[in-house]
Amino acid sequence: MQGLLLGGRYRLTDAIGSGGMGRVWRAHDEVLHRTVAIKELTAAHFVSESDQERLLARTRAEARAAARINHSAVVTVHDVLDHDARPWIVMELVEGRSLADAVKQDGRFEPTEAARIGLWVLRALRAAHAAGVLHRDVKPGNVLLGDDGRVLLTDFGIAQIEGDSTITRTGEVVGSVDYLAPERVRGHDPGPAADLWALGATLYTAVEGTSPFRRTSPLSTMQAVVEEQPAEPRYAGPLGPVITALLRKEPAARPGSAEAERLLAEVAEGRRPQVTEVYEPTARHTDTRPVGRDTQVQSRPTALAPAPVPPRRRRLRILALVVVLAALVGGGAAVGLQKWDESRSRNSATTSPTSGSPSPSSSWVQVDDPVGFGLSVPSKDWTRKVHGVNGDLTQIDYTPDGGVRFIRIAVDTSPDFDDPIEHQRDLEEQLQGLVDYNRVTMEENLYRDRKGALWEYTWTALESDPGVHAGPRRAIDQMYIARDGVEYAIYMSGPAEDWKKTRQQFDAALRGWRPISS
Repeated sequence: MQGLLLGGRYRLTDAIGSGGMGRVWRAHDEVLHRTVAIKELTAAHFVSESDQERLLARTRAEARAAARINHSAVVTVHDVLDHDARPWIVMELVEGRSLADAVKQDGRFEPTEAARIGLWVLRALRAAHAAGVLHRDVKPGNVLLGDDGRVLLTDFGIAQIEGDSTITRTGEVVGSVDYLAPERVRGHDPGPAADLWALGATLYTAVEGTSPFRRTSPLSTMQAVVEEQPAEPRYAGPLGPVITALLRKEPAARPGSAEAERLLAEVAEGRRPQVTEVYEPTARHTDTRPVGRDTQVQSRPTALAPAPVPPRRRRLRILALVVVLAALVGGGAAVGLQKWDESRSRNSATTSPTSGSPSPSSSWVQVDDPVGFGLSVPSKDWTRKVHGVNGDLTQIDYTPDGGVRFIRIAVDTSPDFDDPIEHQRDLEEQLQGLVDYNRVTMEENLYRDRKGALWEYTWTALESDPGVHAGPRRAIDQMYIARDGVEYAIYMSGPAEDWKKTRQQFDAALRGWRPISS
């Protein structure tokens, strides 16, 4: 790719950055003899054909959005060109590093410097909002700190332009999870206040060195955004009250853009800001806007201290968040959910395919099965076959090698058991006749926030055993009952000697699983 000439004028020299959605190249403009940055949309290679068009539309929307904003704190877009059936964005080159890299490399920022950075980001946002553009992904990774002292906001790739028709699925949430405003997690249409929330979270990260709401998983992070107050900032000094005000749960309670600019300017100048106190009501209210396909969420009050929540109501809220999370990852994770953890995703997001297959980053395929579910399989070589249909039970296999290893999905619209682990115990009794049968594990769990059970076992298959290749084998089965009462079993089996690879593929298949009918 290095040395490639794009559009007859831009020659790529070296890659200077990458993430879950694309790669940024340094390039030489051979017409104007200047150095530019070019964003390559690499994610288009890793999603299904049905998702590619939306992803390409988002990239073009990024260029349109940035082009509408005329401000020195917004990275300038010079050109958009098509190459290899993908749009490439030619941008101003900013020599420097992102705020995320600066925090990682140098640690916390002093409050006055963080306020100066926030002030320029806010000015960029005010210019964007005046042009009818919401950024929707303000975070440390999208704030550039130039070597010349400039601060610029970049990556309008999921921006929403006023008047444009949506290029996301209904109910889909896009953006980095720990910088999403609570109203976006709840499925509401965002306004400028959502960008200010993300700015508050970004400033928190700058002065504390850690994200205020990041937890161990996207689901728990989203729940924290909606329900929890961040830990009191210890190093924010005079910037603390400003951050707290920007992170108020209710959009109307946050400072407006003009007030936020005044507050940040006061901190940047070494003064203590005069923050308006706002009382956020504790009375519960019901939000009946749909979050997912068939679920409504009861929103929690936005109080400075968490109010007691009965266990059942808390459970309902978790279910609603799961519906949102399912929308994020359902149709191609690179499209819906901007990297959960960029470094982690680059190291372990995809798993090993079958022997001789291309690398997982270039081969995983999302399929929509006509029975009513979506599934990720390691490559296009994994073919579908109907294993069996028996009344309300349908079983579908996907295999790359005629069944030596396979993923089997069992869909039972009228299950005999209300508890998945009881069903697995019953099935285990029927397998006691298998040669060398041994349970590895059987335990209750939560899958897609529904009660489930995970069962793993080994045995030795004989030549006379129907439908399975002979030799030592291992299998794993994730079973759960969806909200509509349908029981799903996601099962995988393969040779015991190759189990590490097969188990990695199973875990990846679980991440890509989605019941279309629920």
